[in-house]
Amino acid sequence: MGSVPSTPRKGGAFSPETAEYLIGTFVGDESFPLSSEFWQKLLELPLNVQWPTHRVQQACELLAKNNCHTRHLAKILFHLACNLQECMSTSGVSPFVYEKAVNAVYISSVFLKHLIESVQGDNVQLYLSLDDNEAAHKDVLGDQTIENLVMKNVLNFIASVEVSSNTFLLHLELLNFMIIAMSTQLLCGPSPGPNDVNPFLDAAMAQDSTLIGSVVQRLLLNFIARTSVSFNRANYSIYYDGSQSSVLQRVGSAAANIVLFPFSFFISSSGEGSRNLIADISLHVLLVLIHYHKCVVSEDCSVIGNNKSSASDSLLKENPYFSDNPYCKALEHAMDCELDHVDIEGNAQSVRHIKLPFASLFDTLGICLADEAAVLLLYSLLQGNSAFLEYVLVRTDLDTLLIPILEALYNAPQRTANQIYMLLIILLILSQDSSFNASIHKLMLTGVPWYKERLLHQTSLGSLMVIILIRTVQYNLSKLRDVYLQTTCLATLANMAPHVHRLSAYASQRLVSLFDMLSRKYNKLADRTDNKLHNEKGNSIEGDSLVEDMSTELHICTDFLRLVLEIINAILTYALPRNPEVVYAIMHRQEVFQSFKNHPRFNELLENIYTVLDFFNSRMDAQREGGDWSVDEVLHVIIVNCRSWRGDGMKMFTQLRFTYEQESHPEEFFIPYVWQLVLSRCGFTFNAGAVNLFPVDLHTDERLDNGVGESTLQNGDFDKPEYQLDP
Repeated sequence: MGSVPSTPRKGGAFSPETAEYLIGTFVGDESFPLSSEFWQKLLELPLNVQWPTHRVQQACELLAKNNCHTRHLAKILFHLACNLQECMSTSGVSPFVYEKAVNAVYISSVFLKHLIESVQGDNVQLYLSLDDNEAAHKDVLGDQTIENLVMKNVLNFIASVEVSSNTFLLHLELLNFMIIAMSTQLLCGPSPGPNDVNPFLDAAMAQDSTLIGSVVQRLLLNFIARTSVSFNRANYSIYYDGSQSSVLQRVGSAAANIVLFPFSFFISSSGEGSRNLIADISLHVLLVLIHYHKCVVSEDCSVIGNNKSSASDSLLKENPYFSDNPYCKALEHAMDCELDHVDIEGNAQSVRHIKLPFASLFDTLGICLADEAAVLLLYSLLQGNSAFLEYVLVRTDLDTLLIPILEALYNAPQRTANQIYMLLIILLILSQDSSFNASIHKLMLTGVPWYKERLLHQTSLGSLMVIILIRTVQYNLSKLRDVYLQTTCLATLANMAPHVHRLSAYASQRLVSLFDMLSRKYNKLADRTDNKLHNEKGNSIEGDSLVEDMSTELHICTDFLRLVLEIINAILTYALPRNPEVVYAIMHRQEVFQSFKNHPRFNELLENIYTVLDFFNSRMDAQREGGDWSVDEVLHVIIVNCRSWRGDGMKMFTQLRFTYEQESHPEEFFIPYVWQLVLSRCGFTFNAGAVNLFPVDLHTDERLDNGVGESTLQNGDFDKPEYQLDP
């Protein structure tokens, strides 16, 4: 290809032909050694010229064609690692050093992403190794692989270098690089297998435990801090070019479907975008890291008698297991930094606990729970970190977390099914604690402005939670019809029931109305099942199957109806004196219980309800003097007689207590879910045709919309500047 053109120093004039030539050389068929001056010239390139879409696509495709023998991807990743090391080891780093690192990570990200999403079948081959004759790398690499070196330096930089005006872009690009490097998971199936290829994720998992803890801590601190950074664009000539897009920005937005830098954000003078961007991407990276599960084969089964036969291979497939995730462990062992000064005797442990400001984390989560990713972080903390769960349960301002959760459930039609599951599981986890169930009824809300159906004034947080859970059950019955969702809602209400205190009139009415709604559904199902059983009896196999399905649905409805009765029964058994409004609601709608009085599944529970009804009805009759009673008069009689209630004749049932446990293979849900969240928010898309992790609508693939088709490429196409600069 000839000699490398001389590159002017920063601030000098730069030829578009030189830019064309350097990028063309990078993607071309001639391999340049690591020691070549070409790499420094490439990384000093101020990429402020524009390329047409088809030229950018050609660049990506040429690298994919030639990388197997040039190994230029591995080489630029090597230089990225070296540049990051320079950024961390030099005091008073100049902006030019950071700019070179930004160039390296930017170029690496764009072309790495294209190579990943262009993988055909199961053959994930990125050619990350270097030739043995590359002596320049041996002192740096040692026994490490390229991916291990890169991930170590990327993670070290993220963990050890503060976000500032000089380092902001580099932090942002490194976090984006992490997402792209880990996106090999999108090529894998929904269930992790031993043949999955995730080189960068595996390299991240293999890092030292101290570094891993520091990374988890830094990513969470980024999420918490959300600090405003005044980005000094003048330090980066690549991006300080008015409204024009750079070459690689064109690679990103046009051909590779990657938009790493939203210019509307950079132009914004408020600083709000910069404050949230690092926080959001840090959260995405953390979620991918903590939910990764590597499937491996037990070592003792890998070889039998050194005979690598097909029989041995078949045995390997039968003994897979998931290795521990060190990032998940670090998150689970995180402690509150406020406890640093407390010397707890006998609690010294070998595990290094990372320290986090739980108070700030709690407040930040409360602010951000409208974001589905923040909901998943809260779930991960509550489910895995007992110290954080205990901290949340002793907070007196639980409304900080609960109000946004309840508001999201109120707006369930605008939420994804997965988000609704996560929100409900969070409430179920919290409701497992009796102190939580008691404290939420002591916290009064002056108003709930987002609740439109009724004015909720001076309502307790506990009453609002009951109202929203019942509303979610009713929404599910009419729209989703999801048994798991229904069970989770009712399980949470059952945990709360014995601890209910001064449940509001509206919440009490909704509880009885829920029983009425389920009872009507039960009666319809029972009638339809009986009719089908009579009409289809012996007629056909299809008819028998239909009757069986209807019988199953009736059985499920029966279980739900009984659970609602147990919730009402628990309130009457353990908390009646504190809940006159519940008594009033039952008395007002007592006819809804009548048809189930002799039902074998419900009669024992209804006996208690009728014991309560008989007690209060008799008190009402004794004081009745003719004429209609007002609501206040009836409620007054109930309140007075609640004081004398002793529970005589009530049967005591064991309190229901539901707990949440993750399924045996949670990765089959969480890994696809995390990546769906990341791709919907990270600012770039992925070739839909390459995604195997979850079902994708191919019509949403923006590459098809851009009209980029297949082309036959020849090496050397980039030697000649055959394009025109955009005016």
